[in-house]
This record gives sequence, C-alpha cells and structure tokens, in this order.
Amino acid sequence: QVRLVESGGGLVQAGGSLRLACEVSGRTITSNAWAWFRQAPGKEREFVAAISRAGAMTNYADSVKGRFAISRDNTGNQFYLQMNGLQPEETAWYFCAGSPRDMATNTGIDYSYWGQGTQVTVSS
Repeated sequence: QVRLVESGGGLVQAGGSLRLACEVSGRTITSNAWAWFRQAPGKEREFVAAISRAGAMTNYADSVKGRFAISRDNTGNQFYLQMNGLQPEETAWYFCAGSPRDMATNTGIDYSYWGQGTQVTVSS
C-alpha cells in the first residue's frame, strides 16, 4: 500500500520561505513521478510542481517559477518543495502526489497516490 505523508507546513510572513517534505512508503522514489498541488479555501486544487520518474525533468506552474523548487532524495525516499518568496495568496493546503507515469505532468487525474496535506499560511 502506497502512503504519502507531508510535513513542513506552517505560518510564515510574506516573503518568507518554507520547505515541504513528502515521505513515501510502499513505493521507491524512483518508481514514480511526483508532484505538489495546492488548494486554497473556496478554490479548486491547482498544480504547483512535479518531477519526472527519472528525476531529470521538472515542471512548474507559471506562478511559482523561479521561486519554488521540487527535488527528491533517492536514498531517503522523500521528495521536497522549497518555497521562497511566499505571498498571502499562496495560503493553502499543499498536497503531495505520485503518478505511475514517467512524465512530470500537471494534471491531477494523472496522479494515483495522494497525501493528506499540510497547511501553509502566509501572513501579510
């Protein structure tokens, strides 16, 4: 059984940084593509970032390019989202997800495994 557990959320001031982690069990980190999505109150879930199964390709939402970075630890079976320059409108629940596809897609339907989420609150 695949299990994803997020950590690292919290309260940060505008312009600050957070690093989210997703611990994966039941799958090796090199067997799937992985991604982060977020959902703000009253809004639909949106794609944030993804990394391909091989780890060579990354994909980012336009709104986070240059500020966020997705990475993974092959030995520790975790992947991460480094978030810099956070803004209040990025307050949301952040979810990690895994896909059996090779590509770092930005479509939620491609992802079969989901974590429970970690809350990020950015104060102004």
